[in-house]
Amino acid sequence: MAFQSFEKLEVWKKGCRLAVDVHRCVADLKHYALRDQMVRASLSVPSNIAEGHERDSLLDFIRFLRIAKGSAAELRTQLYIAQKLGVLPKEEADRLIQETREICPMLQALIRSLRASNLKTENRKPKTENSSENGQN
Repeated sequence: MAFQSFEKLEVWKKGCRLAVDVHRCVADLKHYALRDQMVRASLSVPSNIAEGHERDSLLDFIRFLRIAKGSAAELRTQLYIAQKLGVLPKEEADRLIQETREICPMLQALIRSLRASNLKTENRKPKTENSSENGQN
């Protein structure tokens, strides 16, 4: 794996800060279902980054990064809804929405980077007679 520790990834750090901010912003919300779902989605972002990294498989890591990206989009949707319901001030919602908008491209860039490094690694592997006969690399 290219990274020694997920704790060194800026996107993980940013995801943790987002989760803490969401917790603080929705702590007093009386819309319990929405509050709980927002907390779960916010926790899912850094948690999936960490879990994917610790799987020690590049393909698993990429899969979990995609899940984290989906959770960020889910949270962004819930923030829009909370704002429309009037349960989250526009300034708070806008700030958190912006955070999710910054995290998603960071995750996508990491996914692209990991896929590119995997392709380079795959291209360096010598082809065997059996794999070339079966049309595999």
